[in-house]
Amino acid sequence: MRSLQPTPFRRHHALCAALLAACGSPALAAEAELENERRATELDRVTVTGEIAYRDRSDATAPTLSYGLDYFQRFEPLTVGDMLKRVPSVGFVSDVLEYDGARLRGLDPGYTQILINGKKVPGAGGDRSFYVDRIPAELVERIEIVRSPSANRSGDAVAGALNIVLRDAYEFDGGYLRAGAMHFDDGKTKPVLGAVGSGEFAGGRLLGGVNVQGRHNPKRKRSDRFEAPGGDFVDREDQSDVRDGTDTSGNLSYTRDIGAGRLRLDGFYVRTDRTETEHSREYDHASSRARERLLSVNDQKVDIDQKNLVLGASYDFAMAGGRSEIDLGYARFDDDRFDTEQETGYDNEDSPPSFDGFEGTRILTDARDREFSLKLAHKREFGATRFEFGVDGVDKRRDSSLRTSEVEAKKEGQPLPPYAQFEHQRSRIQERRADPYAMLSGKNGRVDWETGLRYETTRAKIDLRSEENAPALRQDKDYNLLLPSAHLRFNPTEHDRFSASLARTVRRPDFDKLLPLTLEGEYGDNDFVGNPLLRPETAWGLDLGYERRLGRRGVVGLNLFYRKVRDLIEIAGTGRPSAKSLEDHEEAVEEFLDEHPGAGPVTPGYPAFDPDSFLFTAANVGDGAAWGAEFDLSTPLTALGLEHTGVFLNYSWLDSEVEDEFGKRRFNNQPRFVLNVGFIQDLPEWGVSFGASYRRQGGAYSRVLGEEVSTDYGADLEAFVEKRFGSQIAVRLTGSNLLDASKDEAFHKFDTFGDQVGRDYDEYERETETAGPVYQLTVRYAF
Repeated sequence: MRSLQPTPFRRHHALCAALLAACGSPALAAEAELENERRATELDRVTVTGEIAYRDRSDATAPTLSYGLDYFQRFEPLTVGDMLKRVPSVGFVSDVLEYDGARLRGLDPGYTQILINGKKVPGAGGDRSFYVDRIPAELVERIEIVRSPSANRSGDAVAGALNIVLRDAYEFDGGYLRAGAMHFDDGKTKPVLGAVGSGEFAGGRLLGGVNVQGRHNPKRKRSDRFEAPGGDFVDREDQSDVRDGTDTSGNLSYTRDIGAGRLRLDGFYVRTDRTETEHSREYDHASSRARERLLSVNDQKVDIDQKNLVLGASYDFAMAGGRSEIDLGYARFDDDRFDTEQETGYDNEDSPPSFDGFEGTRILTDARDREFSLKLAHKREFGATRFEFGVDGVDKRRDSSLRTSEVEAKKEGQPLPPYAQFEHQRSRIQERRADPYAMLSGKNGRVDWETGLRYETTRAKIDLRSEENAPALRQDKDYNLLLPSAHLRFNPTEHDRFSASLARTVRRPDFDKLLPLTLEGEYGDNDFVGNPLLRPETAWGLDLGYERRLGRRGVVGLNLFYRKVRDLIEIAGTGRPSAKSLEDHEEAVEEFLDEHPGAGPVTPGYPAFDPDSFLFTAANVGDGAAWGAEFDLSTPLTALGLEHTGVFLNYSWLDSEVEDEFGKRRFNNQPRFVLNVGFIQDLPEWGVSFGASYRRQGGAYSRVLGEEVSTDYGADLEAFVEKRFGSQIAVRLTGSNLLDASKDEAFHKFDTFGDQVGRDYDEYERETETAGPVYQLTVRYAF
């Protein structure tokens, strides 16, 4: 499937390319010849072709990789997350078959900036991250990996930025219908339906699309728990975990030339209706056949209703010898969760095991995130130099509500009290930003350059109401940051390209770490309280790259990166005792006074207060660094006489160093490597294509107060076969997770800081999660 431009635009573009090829430099001629060849395969409307798509060579001076939808589409990705798992350096620590929080360079999702059409949007994560598996792949025109930012975009991109460019009415002509079904290993079948159309409307061009896709992910888990590594067995848990739901989405784009400028209106809406159901049984015997050793039955159901809405309006027009732009945006994210967890305990001394109590917890979570944005920008040429300046304004408000309630019963069949008495906590975080910037860029022979300054100003207000009628706690926090950037690209030949980038970036504190709310028992027996005075993390980043054109369509590249992070936010002690330590001491004092009436602190044997668990907080504690090498290859094997065979390979080696209260470690959950390799074979005389893709992610390690986790991931194999009927119909069968990928985790759990230092375990757990293959049959009809 191809997205096309209107015929007049294509003719003008082809004429310019031909002139460049005739009288320009050899490098420009080669690029123009490639562009003409690509355009020659396109008709006036969307068509079905067997042409293999490769990674695009970006014209941006900042280091950028560009992947069109065609690069991914043969494997029928459902979401942007499914697309991103194939590109360099993007890792995930989600559950099997889930790709939500993208980790560029393997770093926490909060270090990666997610943009939609170049604009930052709010998301579900308390770490300010955006779940990329909430955006259907069918809305996307291309994905850009921006390894180092420019001054005209927000600096929240320590690891880099992932720009999701949606389909545009000006560039897409015609339409198509898509219908299919997915079949899962538990026998469940889910529908996939979509339609996209574009054409002339009201003096401009209008594009509209709708997409409905079923989501289903049946997983199996087993956990074995021990007193310590190599220690005595404690219990095991067998669990089923099923994620089921439907994503419904729509998008509109309207473009029209008005006067000396161009008006563009766009928007998209995604609703996720999802249910997560877990059922598990715990036994005090390692054998799966020992059903009579039942300890408990646990059930958890989470109903999730999420809505994403993004609206934009921009007008680009000629002014004062240059071009100016006015850009308005509104983004909204709503997240409602209804979480019920119930546990029934059993006494397995009886045969069969008898009822031994019931406990239930209900948690209602509501989050509302709103962002209004305004951008004013002006560009103009001064000879061979371009000057751009402007200001970005953002007004963000995040409201969250958390209600919890617990019930219990001691006798089987006893009526349970209603989930009526909820503890209610509400918070609001407001941020207002005004970020002026200025950039200079130009071209000098074979050298392209760009440099700029961005000054980000932030005014934040944090309000917390921990009880229904309690007064709100307010904290204000302002900070300003100067973020310089510079990019250089050298083209020694028409095929070779060297690049270097230096930029300062920022990561703002997680919302959850800003709220001055005390959470008892958050880390083992230790409590945690947020810190509204946290400073943002900043980082200096260096990227060095080399890229070579292979023939007319292939590209190979190597990039080295380094990030030095300042004011790293980590968990730190306050020196104050935890609520549990205070409670234990009070109980000890009461017991002593019962035995020694009238005693006081000077009485021999009076309990001394010696807490072993404490209150911790988030603090700016020091520095960290991340570095690595990224290799990518995308090319046909024309040199071997296999012009209809395309191969794809990217490999990223990742490393880092952070120092916390326990010593040195890598950044939490950073995989040691990410590997993708695959091929596509086209048989044009038969109208058939087939291919396969293999992905592997290296092991990761995470250490926080009270818990250390080692994670290993199984390999993921996908394959497809496609049959085309003329230029309008394609039938495609894809299979994913063909190796029954697994996620294996080892949890080292401790009650207190001292226990963790001394390796005095509370529990050691090994968990394995697996899922079966998924098959999808899809029919596309182009018109």
